[in-house]
Amino acid sequence: MTRIVSDPDTFVAEALDGLVLAHSQELRRVDGGVARRSPLSSGQVAVVVGGGSGHYPAFAGIVGVGMPAAAVCGNIFSSPSAGQAVRVARAVEAGGGVLFSYGNYAGDVIHFGEAERRLRDEGLDVRTVLVTDDIASAPAAEAAQRRGIAGDLCVFRIAGAAAERGDSLDAVERLARHANDRTRTIGVAFSGCTVPGASEPLFEVPEGMMSIGLGIHGEPGIRDVPVQAAPELARTLLEPLLAERPQGAESRVALLVNGLGTVKYEELFVLFGHLHRELEQAGIAVTSPLCGELVTSLDMGGVSVTLLWLDDELEELWDAPAASPAFRRGTVVDASNPDGAERPGPIAVDEVIEHRQASASSQRAAETARELLALARDAVVEQADSLGALDAIAGDGDHGIGMSRGLEAAVAAASSLPAGAGLSALLTAAGEAWSEIAGGTSGALWGAALSTFGRVADDAGAQGGEAVSAAVTAARARIAQLGGAEAGDKTMLDALLPFDVALRSAVAEGAPVATALRQAASAASGAAQETASLRPRKGRARPLAEKSLGHPDPGAVSFALIVETLADWADADEHTEEQR
Repeated sequence: MTRIVSDPDTFVAEALDGLVLAHSQELRRVDGGVARRSPLSSGQVAVVVGGGSGHYPAFAGIVGVGMPAAAVCGNIFSSPSAGQAVRVARAVEAGGGVLFSYGNYAGDVIHFGEAERRLRDEGLDVRTVLVTDDIASAPAAEAAQRRGIAGDLCVFRIAGAAAERGDSLDAVERLARHANDRTRTIGVAFSGCTVPGASEPLFEVPEGMMSIGLGIHGEPGIRDVPVQAAPELARTLLEPLLAERPQGAESRVALLVNGLGTVKYEELFVLFGHLHRELEQAGIAVTSPLCGELVTSLDMGGVSVTLLWLDDELEELWDAPAASPAFRRGTVVDASNPDGAERPGPIAVDEVIEHRQASASSQRAAETARELLALARDAVVEQADSLGALDAIAGDGDHGIGMSRGLEAAVAAASSLPAGAGLSALLTAAGEAWSEIAGGTSGALWGAALSTFGRVADDAGAQGGEAVSAAVTAARARIAQLGGAEAGDKTMLDALLPFDVALRSAVAEGAPVATALRQAASAASGAAQETASLRPRKGRARPLAEKSLGHPDPGAVSFALIVETLADWADADEHTEEQR
């Protein structure tokens, strides 16, 4: 991924622009992703999929007739923002409602969930189907916690085909859920992947070993074993898949053998042959299989195997005509829209930031917030590499990059507002920008936290320890609500909770703001380091809990870094006041 040199910050946009130019008869560019060029029929369900980029042909390459109507495309391995999802859905909605479908990742769940809320407020019927096919990410008893990997293609295809033949939103949703319930995947990595602009892979597999149970966002597998010859590898991958044969499933499957980036077609065909023979010997018929690069992970050396257990209604949809850049079936009559015209959509009220006249205290607080955002940005940018390295231990290694991008966007948004803007308006703009540009779980949480903090602080008078403490408590509650995390889950919340408690206690005892912030920041820093003893129970690190042990949570560490920076500023500001 680093051989064609490009600015990492514009890589995704440039790739999408090039994809649309290369497939201009099938795709059009929309704000936030790509959409099929031919318009949906009036009343047709709009199936909108998406997630982080770096997985081509997922997600943008499987948009088309008989497939999803559009894809929302985030940064590399990072969920798109709620705003992107709203804009893409509006661009294709045709009166039949919208079905969002995406892999079960915390950032995607938060951002798409917020997009669903906004669109429902506009009067649209919006549903969601999560893909949970990765059997290595959680036990069968916790199947709803599993993440979505190559099985995304199965669910997206079934939903798109059902929508194309005119099924209702209820029916499309039911069939997508049915496909997800019948889909199982497991993968193996031989080497890690390298994100654009990086010089080292996100993880490495020891020489002569392979990592079973990898994730498609650069996460290593859950266990390393010696490399196996093709026949043994086929049995290793099939055994756990067959052990989870869905109840009542017939003896026919669509077999998907997926190259994750650098394991190429001839090697995939060798493995496919052995898998096919193993299934035949088990009395299972292989129908309409796929073998190739389907859902990749940049340049990862790896392969995954997916079984979609077919019945009559699933097989009919799986084999229905389709035309997209990377997936085709039969012959499709394409009523092309040659000028690529887009239907304008309504503007959601909650996307418009009203700059009402702010009080003098709110304006002063906003100026302080501008300064503090810039200081936080500088601190995080300086530590971006170490935060990324910490994240790579049991995640995808992008935490430092994501936080840096989010803060850069927040600072730019805050700086763009007029000097008279109040605290709520400024932090709402900064939070929206952070969420939009950074994506991912941290982008959604920090974006919501800034907006909530600004609103509550403004309501409380925008100054004084009581206002700051009340705003922090509200922001903490909003983060917990969005992320669904609790104390001990090994997330940012494990540093934020002690910060909140210590701040409220110090303020209640009458401590000056600077003193209260210092005590709270110290509590957050200590708690962040103590997360090293915890096993993650949320997010991408959860399947790699053992590898995470002994290392603090990157989200907690970055939170502590930011509040320590704010405390340093408060100490210096208080000292300056004393000298005046």
